[in-house]
Amino acid sequence: MSEQEPLQPLSTSQREALEEATTAYEGQLTEDAARYLIGRGIGQAEAATFRLGVVIDPFPGHTKYRGMLAIPYLDRSGKPLSIRFRCIVKHEHRHFSHGKYNTVRNEPVRCFNVGAIFRADDELHLTEGEFDAIVLNKIGLPAVALPGANAFKPRHRRMLAGFSRVWIWGDPDDAGAEFTNKVCRSLRQAKGLRLRTGDVTDTYLVGGEEALLALLEEERRRATNDRV
Repeated sequence: MSEQEPLQPLSTSQREALEEATTAYEGQLTEDAARYLIGRGIGQAEAATFRLGVVIDPFPGHTKYRGMLAIPYLDRSGKPLSIRFRCIVKHEHRHFSHGKYNTVRNEPVRCFNVGAIFRADDELHLTEGEFDAIVLNKIGLPAVALPGANAFKPRHRRMLAGFSRVWIWGDPDDAGAEFTNKVCRSLRQAKGLRLRTGDVTDTYLVGGEEALLALLEEERRRATNDRV
């Protein structure tokens, strides 16, 4: 799919199949997966809100994701538009012919948690990964996510253009800097935050909600001073 091409709407049968799979997987959330999520700052309430699950009995096309965490990309009504899969076993993923994160072949790049765009006021938050967005939403910051620097497309710029400020929570590494720079070049109202401890989740696990809110307040003050 070209960067300029809009996403094609899902057919009724595609939507029904995704809903059936998501419902099945969220009902199969294992204790191991729940412990993994808690270790990422994501509790039962967040898992239910974002309909996280595990692929125990795979639906057609999902066999190679057996045992993985299922992360549905929901529309504003909470219905799945696609599902991404996360291996939670500690091993060298390439030796098992899959990545840490996995997407169904030919699935277009989508924005995670698009409902936040409709719930937010004049500010929105953008992260590199789904779990970071879940953590920000957990502490009251409406956030969406894209799966990496190369996932930002022109259609996402149009999607985010109506906000007075889009805060970019890029990881504190080269890939995170690339992600932040790419978005900031495309959106004049975008501004990156300076994460120091690690990504959003790492910062939350070390310092809690207060650490993330303090970083945001620091950047708000800096942005205000830059305008003076």
